[in-house]
Amino acid sequence: MSPSSEPLMHVVLYQPDIPQNTGNIGRTCVAVGAKLWLVRPLGFKLDAKHLRRAGMDYWQHLNWEAVDSLEEVQERLSDRTWWKLTKFATRLLWEAEFEPGQVFLFGSESNGLPPSVRDASPECNLKLPMYEEVRSLNLASTANTVMYEAVRQFGGLP
Repeated sequence: MSPSSEPLMHVVLYQPDIPQNTGNIGRTCVAVGAKLWLVRPLGFKLDAKHLRRAGMDYWQHLNWEAVDSLEEVQERLSDRTWWKLTKFATRLLWEAEFEPGQVFLFGSESNGLPPSVRDASPECNLKLPMYEEVRSLNLASTANTVMYEAVRQFGGLP
């Protein structure tokens, strides 16, 4: 994907904690032409040494941006549909219809999304099915599943 072209989708990580998860998600963003947004504070540093240690050697190919608040990215992408992934949703991922250019918001590994974010537009909350005994799914696994479900709905990559 060239830097000037429109991303296929936007992936927003709200205060991610684990660099390896972010690296895994970033790699998939490169693979499908998505833009990755990182909402500070982050649980890791974004310098070259730490990126290499997390296995993010393809980072130079990633369309990404770090922002200081969720409000900042919401304002910049205000004209788009926002889907929020949370285990508290009542709607399953495959019950939603995705379109290119939409936004997928994921919470941190330790805290998920704040209740105030989840409670705003609850009809846009989505979840993957899982048994109640499971506290949460891995962030990277969930984000990658969501991105490829969107690609599937788009009929593949452009």
